[in-house]
Amino acid sequence: MKNIINRIIPILTISFFMVSCHGDLDQFPIDPDSFTEQDVFANATEAKGALAKLYASLALTGQDGGDGGNADITDIEQGFSQYTRMLFNLNELTTDHGVVGWGDSGLPDLHGMYWTGSNSFTGAMYLRLAQQVSFCNSFITNAEGLSDAEAQTFIAEARFLRAFAYYNLIDFYGSVPLVTKITTDLPSQASRTELFNFVETELLEVKDLLPDAKGNEYGRVDKVAAWALLSKLYLNADVWTGTDRYSDCVAYSNDVINSSYAINTVDANGNGTAYDELFLADNNSNGAQNEFIFLVNFDGKQSTTYGGSTFLIHAAIGGTMDPTEFGVNGGWGGNRVTKNLVNKFETGDQRGMFYTDGQNLEIESIPQFSEGYACTKFKNIDSNGEQGNDKTGEFTDVDLALIRLPEIFLNYAEASLRGGGGDMNTAVTLINQLRERAYGDASGNISAADLDLQFVLDERSRELYWEGQRRTDLVRYNFFTTANYLWPFKANQKNGTSTDPFRNIFPIPNNTISTNPNLIQNPGY
Repeated sequence: MKNIINRIIPILTISFFMVSCHGDLDQFPIDPDSFTEQDVFANATEAKGALAKLYASLALTGQDGGDGGNADITDIEQGFSQYTRMLFNLNELTTDHGVVGWGDSGLPDLHGMYWTGSNSFTGAMYLRLAQQVSFCNSFITNAEGLSDAEAQTFIAEARFLRAFAYYNLIDFYGSVPLVTKITTDLPSQASRTELFNFVETELLEVKDLLPDAKGNEYGRVDKVAAWALLSKLYLNADVWTGTDRYSDCVAYSNDVINSSYAINTVDANGNGTAYDELFLADNNSNGAQNEFIFLVNFDGKQSTTYGGSTFLIHAAIGGTMDPTEFGVNGGWGGNRVTKNLVNKFETGDQRGMFYTDGQNLEIESIPQFSEGYACTKFKNIDSNGEQGNDKTGEFTDVDLALIRLPEIFLNYAEASLRGGGGDMNTAVTLINQLRERAYGDASGNISAADLDLQFVLDERSRELYWEGQRRTDLVRYNFFTTANYLWPFKANQKNGTSTDPFRNIFPIPNNTISTNPNLIQNPGY
């Protein structure tokens, strides 16, 4: 998929929050040499290029590399609109895991927790996910005319990707339109429970239509990805629907755990831990790929973007840091961490990767890069210390996991503690696998007496920081907006404070509301 991703075929679609005002857009070109959807879906071989577009929509921002134009989403700088970059902004910068010193309009609002329906970052994520749903709907409709088995697998993958987009929409926005066909009708919103039921039904139906574990190309999903997304869905069911599904979370987590995926234990660069290999330029081949269940591919030559790992690496470099040690040509001096994250790591836990020279642990003023430790988790160098494919150092090769096996270990433990019926000895064993990798030995292992919900939340922070998970976890624990847990500059106060609970979800973009009178803004906005 890394090679296909740069040769994607655009699909003409209608977004589920927009409508066409010209009926003649439905007509076919008169010129027989024009390339149309009929050509794209002539057979499974051609359709595979269109499938690549669905995956690429999570990695890229338009039809040209970098910020070269032809952006998928307007009214925001193109690099800002990339999915994993916005995932970081909305799920990490709004929490104790990160702050950013840049003053771009709407960006300080995220950590300050005072965003509105006009915020360009919360709005761009909505549009990105809506576009992904639209792309998937178009693909599914067109591919249904193909009868061979490979095409049916493609359709199952597209349905998974659509379900993943809706999983995000449920999490971020609550109630949004549920649209499964390309239409010019103005849609109405579905409830969070209706959306939850749709995602659940889709995943239950496609899980047996997808290839077996690791039976697909690297970067494409298999049935384990469906099990894993069900695990994530069920873990959040109580918050999203008011009905807990912890026993289902345990069951599907267990299916994933017993699959052929395994945590990486290969210390390829010989630094005493196999954890950092997950975030290096060769993480598609150094052993890390064995625990990547669902990921976004990046390549400094083939898929260039100012989002993705290019953003995570460049934006975290500043002060006295040497960019060449990270395989890039410079730092953007933006993202750092708060003391709350740093203080979660005990001596010997090598997952805590921070740069401290010239950096203050305490943050007195967010705009200064020296305020807060810098994060060194992601590096555009491989296990042999060599730079990634782009020798200019502009774009990076590090793939980003959206779901990896350790998250499912932690899902199992949390759901078991919440009454899901899992085995606590198994939960301890799973967590100790992660901690043995983190410490390089058994010195950080825990016993059943140490395992409670707070420990699991802290372990999720230690294992998954800066991977786009934190806000969702804090909402589930009722920590995100309440005074139960504070961090520096939470709700725009130096020592942190509570804020209104309506901020547990983001607003639907005001422009979208004005375009479609059937939509109702989320309460509080």
